[in-house]
Formats: sequence, structure tokens, C-alpha cells
Amino acid sequence: MNMESRTKWIPALFLMVAVLFAIKAIDAFAQAASSDQDTAVFSGGCFWGVDAVFKHVKGVDKVVSGYAGGAANTAQYETVSTGTTGHAESVQVTYDPSKVSYDDLLKVFFFVAHDPTELNRQGPDTGTQYRSSIFYENDAQKKMADDYIAQLDQKHAFSKPIVTKVVPLTGFYPAEGYHQNYLELHPDQPYIVFNDLPKLEAFQKDLPDLYQPQVAK
Repeated sequence: MNMESRTKWIPALFLMVAVLFAIKAIDAFAQAASSDQDTAVFSGGCFWGVDAVFKHVKGVDKVVSGYAGGAANTAQYETVSTGTTGHAESVQVTYDPSKVSYDDLLKVFFFVAHDPTELNRQGPDTGTQYRSSIFYENDAQKKMADDYIAQLDQKHAFSKPIVTKVVPLTGFYPAEGYHQNYLELHPDQPYIVFNDLPKLEAFQKDLPDLYQPQVAK
């Protein structure tokens, strides 16, 4: 290789190294950013309303409606609706723990998203697929959920016993596309107007420090 070719090749080599380094740096940054997020899974009746409530929590980045408690091969709406699959209609909440705590999510779950004293039902919907459950992903979430329920019981926060079950998450399966972000897409649907819009009004009024007007993904 002559000197002229070498002088042309060396800058190209430096450029390639710089690009590769930049890619690695971006990957590292993306991994660091993703580590700043946690997930939590809750079920409390029809996932349309629960999804809508958590989408308005400060610090929440994403909410997905889906199914938890059963097997992957039965995680379809029509099958889950039979109440025989072990699944509950659920939401997976992705949040930034530096902006909102798991305890705050529990507060919203118990006091806004649903009624934790209704057994295997929620409002007009009946069946085990509408049960009240917290699906914990690790021992820390289990302890916080158990402790929170114990505090609510001790304070007699509700006039009836809390029936919410705290159970391990064995899998979360996103629901069909037409169930995602349902309230935002169908605000005039009678079920939404009667059952779910009042939750958002109560959320904004009763827990304003946790409410954000903009909707998460």
C-alpha cells in the first residue's frame, strides 16, 4: 500500500471506529434508560377503565391491556370471557420509579381504578375474569402490596372487607388491538360514559398530585 492510499485509509478507519463506539455508547445509554423503568400488573374489572385511569398517573409511561393468571394458549378475549381460563382482565403499567412509587400505584388502584371489596365482579361485570388481583413480579412488590392491604384493613378504609388477592405473575399477555386505549378512542360509548369517565373525574378531584392531564401511551 503506497503512502497516498494509506493516508486515505487511516481517516476512514478512525471514522469506522468512531461510528462503532457511538453505536455502543447509544446501546449503553438505551440500556441505562430502560433500567429506569419498572412494571406492575393489576386486575380490577374490565381493563378499559383500569387502563384509562393508569394512563393519567404522573410518572407512568405506558399501559397495556391484557390477561394474567392463565396460560398463553387461552389468552384470547372470547375464551377469557368464559371465566374458565384462570385469566383476569389486567393492565401492565410501565412507570418511572423516580417519579411515582409502587405505593402510589397501589393508592390509585385501590381508591380510583376499582372497588376492592367486590368479589369476582366489578360493577356490571361478573365472573372470575373481573376479579381484584395484584400480580407481583418480585418479593419487594409482594411485600409492599401485602403491607398496603394490611394498613387499609387496620384503618378500616372500606366499609366492607378487601377481597384483593396478591399473587405471583406467571405471564402477561397483551389483549387484542381493539381493546388498547379503549376509552380514548371511544369516549362516547355508553359503558365508558357510565362506568369509567366518573373514575377519571374522581381521580382528578381526589388525588390531584398524582393526576396528569396528558395520556400515556
